[in-house]
Amino acid sequence: MATFTDAMSRLVSGLAVITTRRAEGEPCGLLVSSICSYSVDPPSVLVVVDHASRCHDPLARCGEFGVHVLGSAQEGTARTFASRGADKFAGLAWEWDAAVPRLRAAPIYLRCTATAVFGHGDHTVLIGEVTRADVAEAEPLVFYRRLLDWRLRGGGGLHP
Repeated sequence: MATFTDAMSRLVSGLAVITTRRAEGEPCGLLVSSICSYSVDPPSVLVVVDHASRCHDPLARCGEFGVHVLGSAQEGTARTFASRGADKFAGLAWEWDAAVPRLRAAPIYLRCTATAVFGHGDHTVLIGEVTRADVAEAEPLVFYRRLLDWRLRGGGGLHP
């Protein structure tokens, strides 16, 4: 499986923070690279969450969640949500959007209603129908070869 993991590390992907509300009312969130457009009609995304994540259970049981696609200026946010830190929202600009914690700095924000949740291997697949979409211009933050600080630069090249 090491060869498989190495092969998948060479797949360029965007990075997103997925957020929801815990049963106790506190926000939770995690960084993912396993996210994609799932359907245009209805507009839907597919997100994959590791069972070991502290945010797994709230996401697997949530009614709504947020997808925050990060831009190159959010490398610090990416590192925060990739960490095992307890309060990932401390010091960040965020607000509640209905039951969804929304990060203000993310250039792309999608509020989603969970429509399907199922397990596969050591992950849970979460499909969400998009109920709100806000988009601002920004260069993407890209995940490649296990590093989250890659950026697209002039001429379309990928550079650390």
